Amino acid sequence: MAEHIIELKDVTKYYDDNLVLDHVSFYVNKGEFITFLGPSGCGKTTTLRMIAGFDLPTSGQILLNGKDISLLPPNRRPVNTVFQRYALFPHLNVFENIAFGLKCKKVVNTYRNEKGEEYTKKERLTKKEIAEKVRRVLELVDLEGFEKRSIATLSGGQQQRVAIARAVVNEPEILLLDEPLGALDLKMRKEMQIELKEMHKRLGITFIYVTHDQEEALTMSDTIVVMADGVVQQIGTPIGIYNEPANTFVADFIGESNIFNGTVVGERKVRFCGHDFACVDDFEKNEIVDVVVRPEDLVMCPPEKGALRGKVISVVFKGIHYEITVQVGKFEVVVQSTEKRAEGEEIGLNVAPDEIHLMKPRYTKNVYDGVITKRNTVKFADGEFECDVTQLYPGSHVDEEDYLVTASGEKIDLTDTEVTVEVGLRDITISDDAEAGGATGHIISIIYKGDHYRLIVRTDGDEEEDFVFACEDLWNENDYVSVIIPKEKIKLSLKHADEKHRGEDKK
Repeated sequence: MAEHIIELKDVTKYYDDNLVLDHVSFYVNKGEFITFLGPSGCGKTTTLRMIAGFDLPTSGQILLNGKDISLLPPNRRPVNTVFQRYALFPHLNVFENIAFGLKCKKVVNTYRNEKGEEYTKKERLTKKEIAEKVRRVLELVDLEGFEKRSIATLSGGQQQRVAIARAVVNEPEILLLDEPLGALDLKMRKEMQIELKEMHKRLGITFIYVTHDQEEALTMSDTIVVMADGVVQQIGTPIGIYNEPANTFVADFIGESNIFNGTVVGERKVRFCGHDFACVDDFEKNEIVDVVVRPEDLVMCPPEKGALRGKVISVVFKGIHYEITVQVGKFEVVVQSTEKRAEGEEIGLNVAPDEIHLMKPRYTKNVYDGVITKRNTVKFADGEFECDVTQLYPGSHVDEEDYLVTASGEKIDLTDTEVTVEVGLRDITISDDAEAGGATGHIISIIYKGDHYRLIVRTDGDEEEDFVFACEDLWNENDYVSVIIPKEKIKLSLKHADEKHRGEDKK
């Protein structure tokens, strides 16, 4: 059984009132190369900083070899960190940069006195010991002979190697790497990916790596922790996560994916893109599902032999394959193949049952806590919207004084009445006019689902509420928009069925 060197137990982190990590739990095996992967702001660097000791968890535990180190200062943890900005000393040469930490380090040496009794003494390393350690790590990072070179004369890749050498020369149990290849060009980054993986094998220590680059994570890692919005979405091997994504976020973020809305129509049978397909996932009949098909798993064939048939609308050469977009009815289907097709050509498409992945939809509707205002509007999700309050009491109406009058003639002042608000995924639209809707926010997620985009708009208020909806138009992430919901599309129900706010005075 593998030994857990690091374990996070129910770790939550707030910066002021901003939730950055939400009850995160996972472990790292000794000697493993594990990568935290996710978009900017997902919490991966914060997680790394807490393992290093630069940040402390708001709640939860961080264990090192089974011992709680949550409050232990960085200098007492057996870890070293390599950052994207290498933080090398420009006034020191390569040798002096690498040796810097060793000159400050003390080791415990054992001696015997004249009576033969053992005693220990903390001493600094000798110049000879330092020189030998630096020589060994320079060999490890393939920089022998660079000892006297100035940092300013080194390329980005060479500076990165110096930063890694400086970190590993102290012989840490764990090496933390925070997007260390981000400043390199594409060719150098690919070379360094291979070198880092080889270095990990030679050193045999635990590597914990942070990146937003999916290819980097897939290339180097033993294990990948996929994160979004401060929550762990999936943990697994690169192959496992690629082939069996846990949800549409992972499927969309790791590699290319076709994602469709589907309906289970029988035992191991699903309908999407207007056709029934055999599959291997077992869901209840009539259950709504998300369907994921990787582009490379679609097989092109003559039109009459395909389960799907459509017209090629785009062909792009990607170096090792063609990316072919096929219009199948109202759906766009992306295919990756080494075979070329011509734009305008009619083709068929097939996919094997075990290449169709079904998953429960993460979002089926929007549900919020709301409160009725004195104007008979409803406040929820950092906004205020027109609504029909008569749905709270069947047979009721609103009189000329804006009181709600029940079927029995009872007048009710609904001010401050708590309600549950439901809005469907196809009942929301957005505008770039900030005044057009009842709430405003930024688009934080866009996933294409064959015939529409699934967007998430996060509001700017204290609660940071999300609106999830289907949209025909393409927007850009981070666009600032207003959220529009027609009055008739806002479904209200009383938070407490027996709660009635009455008032004698006019609101």
